[in-house]
Amino acid sequence: MQKLSMGISEWILLITLSVLWGGSFFLIKIALRDLPPLTVVLCRVSLAAIVLTIFVFISRKRMPASLSLWREFLVMGALNNLIPFSLIVWGQTQINSSLAAILNATTPLFTILLAHFFTKDERLTPNRLVGVFLGLCGVIVLIGLDTLHGLSLNSLGQLAILGAACFYGCAGIYGRRFKTLPATVTAAGMLTSTTVLVLPLVLLVDRPWILHLSTVTKLAVLGLSLFSTAIAYLIYFRILAVAGASNLLLVTFLIPVSALVLGIFVLGEQLPWTEFGGMVLIFASLAVIDGRLISRLWHPTSEI
Repeated sequence: MQKLSMGISEWILLITLSVLWGGSFFLIKIALRDLPPLTVVLCRVSLAAIVLTIFVFISRKRMPASLSLWREFLVMGALNNLIPFSLIVWGQTQINSSLAAILNATTPLFTILLAHFFTKDERLTPNRLVGVFLGLCGVIVLIGLDTLHGLSLNSLGQLAILGAACFYGCAGIYGRRFKTLPATVTAAGMLTSTTVLVLPLVLLVDRPWILHLSTVTKLAVLGLSLFSTAIAYLIYFRILAVAGASNLLLVTFLIPVSALVLGIFVLGEQLPWTEFGGMVLIFASLAVIDGRLISRLWHPTSEI
């Protein structure tokens, strides 16, 4: 069996992916200046769906015709796009992009917990249990104990991002059923289904025909759709194919970094010590769960 590893090209792709996904929090913050949350979600998924569908046909693949499969795409679209995207976009109306990216980094923690209860081959191990505990401590530091005394819009925004991370974990488990399909076909079908789900909501709630968009907003939406969604998915599946899922997990460490840089230096956001401390704990939890950094510290000659 060929060993999946990270070469220079894979590292470049991984860093690029982290910038594209980390930059999505920055672009969402800009788009929200002129657009309501559901319209931002619709713009993001619809344009990306068109691009990926075109890519599928250019790659000489075919979109499935099975109605049962499209029903599963609808469920996957709700779990992986509609609900988490909506929660993230709404959450960012209440909190800054840097904090949103840090909270979103808890996705692997939810995935591990859910996999333990809903799968037979991904049980909690001691290092995963320690990692989850550290991650939960990081979340408590981030949202603060004051949240327990009453919910504010700020705390609800944070909880919305955590809810999105939980739904991403659910999607990761549900998405196993698509492993026999080409990954790009799955992504195109999922985004197309999400567009079908969100379009009626946008027409009823947001009435986009009365909205006025600035040039900056249009560019932000275009970047969010093409770069942070369509191209990001293509890079994601490329890394998954050549380096494997465990190496792909490393992107979780890098996404908040690019979001922090853009948030602090472009949007002028600030990072209080509680957010920095929470981020450190979440990063530590991911390192323990991944295991390779700990292994390398104990065994310096081992490979990552």
